[in-house]
Amino acid sequence: MKLAVIGAGIIGITTAWELASDGHEVTVFERRGAAAEESSFANAGVIAPGYVTPWAAPGMPAKVIGHLLGRHAPVRLSLPLTGSELAWMWKWWRACKLETYMANRARLQRLAFYSRQRLHQITADQQLEYDRSSGYMVLLRAETDARMVEPGLQVLRDAGVAFRQVGSDEARKLEPALNPHTPFLGAIHLPDDEVANCRQFALLLKAQAQQSGVSFEFNKAVAHLDLAQPATFLIAGETAQRRFDAVVLCAGLHSAALLGPLGIKIPMAAVYGYSISASIREPLNAPRSALMDERYKVAISRLGNRVRVAGSAEIGGAVDKKRASSLQTLYKVLQDWFPGAAQTSNSAAHVQEWKGARPMLPDGPPILGASGLPGLWLNLGHGSSGWALSCGSARVISDLIAARTPEIDMEGLGMDRLHRPAR
Repeated sequence: MKLAVIGAGIIGITTAWELASDGHEVTVFERRGAAAEESSFANAGVIAPGYVTPWAAPGMPAKVIGHLLGRHAPVRLSLPLTGSELAWMWKWWRACKLETYMANRARLQRLAFYSRQRLHQITADQQLEYDRSSGYMVLLRAETDARMVEPGLQVLRDAGVAFRQVGSDEARKLEPALNPHTPFLGAIHLPDDEVANCRQFALLLKAQAQQSGVSFEFNKAVAHLDLAQPATFLIAGETAQRRFDAVVLCAGLHSAALLGPLGIKIPMAAVYGYSISASIREPLNAPRSALMDERYKVAISRLGNRVRVAGSAEIGGAVDKKRASSLQTLYKVLQDWFPGAAQTSNSAAHVQEWKGARPMLPDGPPILGASGLPGLWLNLGHGSSGWALSCGSARVISDLIAARTPEIDMEGLGMDRLHRPAR
């Protein structure tokens, strides 16, 4: 079939690759001038399927309210919120019920474990070489953090994830560069999890896709989809419509705007995240792999010759307006754990500061599959877990388009979930 993919982030590129692997003629349209320029650009890079859980969880509303006034709060609101953002928060609050959370957690994790398996398969088959490191550690500063993480440990046990609870001395053996002057209680070590550079992988897979015949058209913003023929659309600035047998929408937040005029309402909101990336000054002072500071919800990742520090969840505001306090939290956490590891002095010259929008649905899992309109398929709403879910989501979409049964249970991952009453 002649297929179009709208969006060239990690979701769009993996989707294009899988479709081309199935023998389809694929063209990718991207409004930016290059691939992986938005949510895929500078995320934390952590691939830890057992930690891919819904943000809508029991007790989360109280935690969010408690965080709002903190100096280094992991969650922030940028006021005033729009009506759509308030509506999204209401749906999110309703999804925090235990039964809803348990169902969505199971959906996310089966997709996340499948996606990691698919990522490893593609990497091996295509002999892709990108910055990646094995192992993931969650740092616990005090007993309070240990109590907060305990419910998550049961989630790991239920999912069969290998992990060890270690004291501070053993944690320092696993990560020798941890600051000796920062006291902490211990850590959770997950040896099978990893960190990898999402954008590097995306660009490498894009090159492989091009060799397989995939065409990429950049600086091509889709103006609107045709309601009568959803696989036909108009590019901004063009007069002739582009016609395809089917279209897969992977355009992140822009997807909701394109779907609205078709009568498809997707409750998606931007939850912004921040990161700083800097060159390593002294390798012996840098982390070996990836760590998460449980108290501040900040990840520190080793990506080749660079360190990336990522965190924050900001609702409201705009992608081009960086909050100074959110960036300061990242610098603080890096200084606490790995002082002197990265070249952060004269930051304008040495540090890349980034803010990106995570396209998040209120209950957690993405929407994968048919839109309900002929020829229009959806692969969107992955939130902060796009990298961890991308390869599996792409394979699922390709199987569905080919009328094959996907290798994982698709219950709750399609459009029908949005129309069910909250439990």
